[in-house]
Amino acid sequence: MCCNGGVLGRVLTLAATFAVALSALVSSACSGGDEAKSAASPAEPAKKVCPAAWTPGWQELANRIQAPVYCPSWMPDPLTGELDGDWNNIYSVDEDGSYLAGFTWYEVQSGEVHVNLRGQRENTETPVCEDVRTTAGKTTRKKVSCFDDPQGTKKVGPYEVTVYTRNRGADQWHVLYAWERDGSLYALSEHVAEPLSYAQVVKNLDRMLRGLVLITPQAA
Repeated sequence: MCCNGGVLGRVLTLAATFAVALSALVSSACSGGDEAKSAASPAEPAKKVCPAAWTPGWQELANRIQAPVYCPSWMPDPLTGELDGDWNNIYSVDEDGSYLAGFTWYEVQSGEVHVNLRGQRENTETPVCEDVRTTAGKTTRKKVSCFDDPQGTKKVGPYEVTVYTRNRGADQWHVLYAWERDGSLYALSEHVAEPLSYAQVVKNLDRMLRGLVLITPQAA
């Protein structure tokens, strides 16, 4: 009985030791796997950088209007943020320093990805659009705010933005984020259209906003 009990005790002790070691190994392996996965494929870049191919265009814009502009460090596929690039179909700069840059991918029966970036130098008033309506053959034109139906504010990274969901002009059918910096108004918007849902568009906007890089004008 003594000897059998001793053997049984040693077996139980070894089994307990093995279980503890196995638990620690599994825990370590899981932790290491998560860290490796995080390091190998981060959701967003560790550092916000305006891509080299995009920087000249945004720097030229900042120099032209003599005010800071925001370069996106990330854009939803397949868009790029290169001004005058393949996807840049809207690029206008007014004499007062206001600008609009639009980037669009469109394919019949597949959908559309459309992103706009705006800025207004030393002006925080929302831009004005013209609402044109025709009723019974009569056309009326009315000046209205380009940004409408505010959904309150939200904090995304260092930015506190007002969210608008009913917009006009180039931002029609877009979700739009607007914010102020040093007396100037900036806006970022994306079209809610297939193949993207509203939730996916908001996710894209949040990511783009967090990745914006401020480009300041260079001295002449």
